[in-house]
Amino acid sequence: MAAVVVQRKWHTTAEVADMLGFGLSKTKMLVLSGAIRSVKVGRDRRILPVWVDEYVQAVVTDAEGLAA
Repeated sequence: MAAVVVQRKWHTTAEVADMLGFGLSKTKMLVLSGAIRSVKVGRDRRILPVWVDEYVQAVVTDAEGLAA
């Protein structure tokens, strides 16, 4: 019997803060400002992994633009 690995579909703000190495307050600010996309599910915010990747890519692109 093959093992089934369930991958998470989305992350909490705290999980994203941990992934990015940011504090929870900074991450919440990024989410509320729209820098990191999110959806509200009940009282909680959820963030798709691709949205975290989009944020990281935007930061890299901005940094490369400043270096040029």
